[in-house]
Amino acid sequence: MLTESRVVRRDLTSSFGTAAGVAERVPATVRLRVYDLDGDEVTPLAGAAVYLWHCDREGRYSMYDDEIADENYLRGVQEADADGSLTFTTIFPACYSGRWPHMHFEVYESLAKATGADNKLRTSQLALPEDACDDVYATEGYEQSVSNLSRLSIETDGIFSDGYSLQMAEVTGSVEDGYTVSLNIPV
Repeated sequence: MLTESRVVRRDLTSSFGTAAGVAERVPATVRLRVYDLDGDEVTPLAGAAVYLWHCDREGRYSMYDDEIADENYLRGVQEADADGSLTFTTIFPACYSGRWPHMHFEVYESLAKATGADNKLRTSQLALPEDACDDVYATEGYEQSVSNLSRLSIETDGIFSDGYSLQMAEVTGSVEDGYTVSLNIPV
């Protein structure tokens, strides 16, 4: 995916190339800030690149789940500005069986390294807070997420169970206006 010419994009809601799918959704804007944390000093990583991907509202991943294997939506790369910040337009992901609601990301030193899938600095996930999930999952299309979320906690999630304080995103907004998901990423 990372070597595809149109993977560098802000809006992840639509597929590109020969695929034409669009992810149905509650809209979300993901704002990330990448920085180097050396002791007490915080230095923005200008020019760093982030590859972000996540499931759709049914809990499926484009390119992998059979029903949407030919799609490539909800995946993309952005380059950080001088402040180490970058933004994606996407949707609020589902809660699928056995996993707390999350988004995956990889951080690269540069856009060239990201689009060459070369030498990632960090691979991680951001977690979504339960109150925002409850609001989103009460909307049409997310019905299975209600059941899935009720059967787990972030503390029992296989990835977040060892601690999630640096991975828990701040989420603001509403179903009607869309959500903003924010996370600072130390590298």
